[in-house]
Parts: sequence; C-alpha cells; structure tokens
Amino acid sequence: MRKRRGIEEFSVSFLDVICCGFGAIILLLMITKTVQPILLEKSNINMQGQVAQRENALFEIRGQIAELRRQVNDERADLAQKLDELAELQQQLAIILGQFDNLSEAQQEISTENLQLASAKQSLTDEMQRLLGLDFKRDSGLVGGIAVDSEYIIFVIDTSGSMQSVAWPQVVRKVSETLAIYPGVKGIQVMNDMGDYMFTRYAGQWIEDTPALRNSIIQTLQTWAPFSNSSPVEGITAAINTYYDPDKRISIYVFGDDYTGNSIEDVVEAVDRVNLADESGRRRVRIHAVGFPVYLDQPNARVYRFAALMRELAFRNDGTFVGLAEYQ
Repeated sequence: MRKRRGIEEFSVSFLDVICCGFGAIILLLMITKTVQPILLEKSNINMQGQVAQRENALFEIRGQIAELRRQVNDERADLAQKLDELAELQQQLAIILGQFDNLSEAQQEISTENLQLASAKQSLTDEMQRLLGLDFKRDSGLVGGIAVDSEYIIFVIDTSGSMQSVAWPQVVRKVSETLAIYPGVKGIQVMNDMGDYMFTRYAGQWIEDTPALRNSIIQTLQTWAPFSNSSPVEGITAAINTYYDPDKRISIYVFGDDYTGNSIEDVVEAVDRVNLADESGRRRVRIHAVGFPVYLDQPNARVYRFAALMRELAFRNDGTFVGLAEYQ
C-alpha cells in the first residue's frame, strides 16, 4: 500500500510542473508579443519612399530656381541693351528735331518768297504782256510745281463717303493752302465732282474774291457733303462748259481719291473738244489735280484709273497732278 501511494504522488507532481511550465511560456508570449515584425518592416519601407520623393522634389525645385535665375540675368542683359538703344535713338531724335526746326524755318522763308513771286506774277499787266510777248515765262511761274498765273480758280471736290470719312480734314487744309498761293484773283467758284455748287445763289457766275469769301469757303467746306458718285468727270466738264472763256485765264483744281467711270480716253477727248488751245498752243483752262491716299493701303482699279485720268488731263491741259502719299 505504501509503494502504490508513492508512485501516485510522484506522477501528480510531474504533471503539475509540466502544466505550469507551458502556462508560463504562453504567458510570456502574450506579454512580449506587442508589435508584429511585418508591420515595422512595412513602415520603414514607406518612410524611405517618401524621403526619396521629397529629395527628388527638392532637386527639381533647385533646378527651377537655377533656370529662373538664368532668365532673370538674361532679362537684365536685354534690358541694358534696350536702354542703350533707347539712349541712341533719343540722341538721333534730338538731331532730327534740330534739323526739322532748321527745315521749317527754311520752308517758311521759301513760302514767303513763293507768295511774293505769285503776287508779282499775277500783277503782270496787259501792257507788260504786250512788251514781253505771249510766250514770255518767268522762272517764278511755279509754286510747288503748280502754275499760279490764273486770274480765276475753280475747285472741283469729290464729296463721296470715302473722302468724307478719311481725308476730309486734309481736303480742307489743301484748299486753304491752294487759296494761300493766290494772293488775289478776279473770281472763285466751288463745286463738287457732280457739278453741284457750294453756294447755289452764285451758280453759273464768278464770286468776287474777298477775305470774307475765303473764310466762308473754308467754314462751309468742313460740313459740306452733297451726293457724289466718286467720279470727277461731271464736275470738270460742267466747270469748263460753264466758265470757259478765251479771254480769261482759269485754273481748275480737282480733289479726289478714285474714278468710277469706264473710259479714260472718252473723258480726255471730251475735255479736249471744249478746252481749246489759243494761238500759242496754250490751253485757256489749266487742270490741276490732287490725289488723296484713301485707298493707298488697299489699291484697286478705281484708284489706278483716277491717277491715270488726272495725270493725262493735267498733262494735256497745262496742269500738274500731285499724288499724296500720306495724311500730313
């Protein structure tokens, strides 16, 4: 009985020890297992990727800063070059302005002399003509390339929309300048390219030249806008048919920008039949023309026909054609 009891006591103690050992191991594992190694490894990998991205972004920003600095330096160099060019241009402008002032003074002196020459030309009496002869010509017979020996002047002005909208201030100025080269004439008349009179009460007759009349012409011209077909033919033929006189020296001034007609030759021949030459071969009516650059930047056939027509009429009728290249 004692031996059996001894064996049972030994077996129970051994099992208790084994169970306690296993329990201690399990408890130890539960206490020490706080963070899984896999999670720590993933976190380290993610941090390294973010650091690499930040370094790449830093390098890119540094590259952009270097490029911007290079651009700033280039802009500074360009600015310095532009400032040097501007200083040089300002110096050239000062020289040109000085030359222009000298030229303006010279032109004023020339204009005064031209007016004196024009006045002397117009003061030529019949007795002087008889003594000097009909073929006698003074060297001062031209002002700006235009003969100013006429006693009567007629303006034939294109009043079309193109002239009114673009060239009208210049037209008013050129009419005033034309009147200025004639210190005094025996008669003046103004009509548009259709033959319509500016002052209808004086239709078919000459208007006496007075300072008041000249002022009235300039003032009325600023707002004068009768209908026009952009062709000077009607006004020219009406002026010649109405005012032609073999005993009068007449000049017609045609202001326009284009010609809407078809035949230049027909117009030239019609004027030749009316404006006959005297014994010396001189036409009694001079035809001068001024072409305005309304369509100069968009030339068309009408502009070319106007220039061709007026050049031929001026040539055949002892006149001058002036084509303006700009508004001045």
